[in-house]
Amino acid sequence: MSEGVAPKAALPTAPSPTTERYARHVNPAFVKLLGVLGYGRVFTRARDVWLWDDQGREYLDFLAGFGSVNLGHNHPRLVERLQRFLTEEALHFCHVGPTEHAAELAEALCARLDPPLEVALFASSGGEAVEAGMKLARAATGRSAFIFCEGGFHGTSFGALSLMGEARMRKPFEPLLAGCHRIPFGDLDALERILQKNKVAAFVVEPLLAEGGVILPPPGYLRAAQELCRKHGAVLVLDEVQTGLGRLGRRFAYQGQGFVPDVLVLAKGLSGGIVPVSVAVTSAELHTRAYGATDRFDLHSTTFGGNALACAAALETLRILDDEALAENAAKRGAELLDGLKKRLAGHPLVRDIRGEGLLVGIELGPTDSGLLNRLAPGLVGLVSEKVFGQWAALRLLEEGIVCQPASHRWDVLRLEPPLTVRPAEVARVIDAVARILGDYTGMVPLLRDVVARVGEQRKREGAFR
Repeated sequence: MSEGVAPKAALPTAPSPTTERYARHVNPAFVKLLGVLGYGRVFTRARDVWLWDDQGREYLDFLAGFGSVNLGHNHPRLVERLQRFLTEEALHFCHVGPTEHAAELAEALCARLDPPLEVALFASSGGEAVEAGMKLARAATGRSAFIFCEGGFHGTSFGALSLMGEARMRKPFEPLLAGCHRIPFGDLDALERILQKNKVAAFVVEPLLAEGGVILPPPGYLRAAQELCRKHGAVLVLDEVQTGLGRLGRRFAYQGQGFVPDVLVLAKGLSGGIVPVSVAVTSAELHTRAYGATDRFDLHSTTFGGNALACAAALETLRILDDEALAENAAKRGAELLDGLKKRLAGHPLVRDIRGEGLLVGIELGPTDSGLLNRLAPGLVGLVSEKVFGQWAALRLLEEGIVCQPASHRWDVLRLEPPLTVRPAEVARVIDAVARILGDYTGMVPLLRDVVARVGEQRKREGAFR
């Protein structure tokens, strides 16, 4: 498999048909935004950790569909299983009786989890599965309030959005669900204060804040949080949509932390990067309290949840993760990535922190001292650091054939999140590229100069894709 970057093709003189159609019929503002700095590409093909665009250029994928492509793109074993499955004349949708594929997947999932997690509520997206956990908590406890964390991200449907830690994402849709209380991530005192004062159904929390800037909690935080929840009659819903299934170097993030969540939410990586599927897994005791009566069995349902194709994809994904020891690979490659970045960027005046776990690593960018420009124009420096630097670094990496993005709620944190199949040479290539690119910016003035020049150039090009 190639590890180089194909020669750059000539710049297109007109928008591609895909770009025009997408701008007209899907998301015009997104296409416009891609053109501001020249990030726009039309990706057309993918294999393992590699992507290709419509100009024939090759890219190393260090975004992995925001953590959805743990197996790498189009894993041949998963593709072969799905091709074969489509010839088996499976009953894809059945809502009038038990289905073999959902039952088999639920059993396989629970065998990999820890007691008492043993009942699965299937859905199609992470946000949908988070809402399944929220509904379960309300139905089981008879309470209505929720607690969530600043910087948290749990989805963009109304229920999940009510637990959104980013004001920009919430504001256009307010009022959202009442009784949703925000606390700082990692603050046990704040958690207990809300639990004491309110009838809380659930505390919904991530093992680390991925979109909030790759923020890790204090040691023992999640275990202590669950103890507080149980003390006050609330449920702990652990959102492992982005961290589950090997991403942090172990099969599930909660394992080895001394506790088992009351509800575990999985999505992204469960799909194998191909078929949408998600699940909220809970205990038989909680599920019985919520839906155990015959007049309550159908209070939570979804048309596509547990469909045969999604279950077949998820089941094969679990097997591949085990057979190829991808969690172990994530631990090794993640350590190489984190250690390599820390060594190469040590003392960099615009790198505030490098942090992460497994193959989810964040580089926080911005001034580390009070340089001249920072003293003369602190507002400008703050704006560039928070809104521009991460995107500019991602653009420069894209132009070197590496795809990555900042955290969606912290544009000053460059996130590196490759498929779990990544190899040492590919990790080394990214470390080298990041170090070289950031080496061009040891002060804010060169960054401002280059960004302003590029914006002007893109205006002349009318935001053309490059």
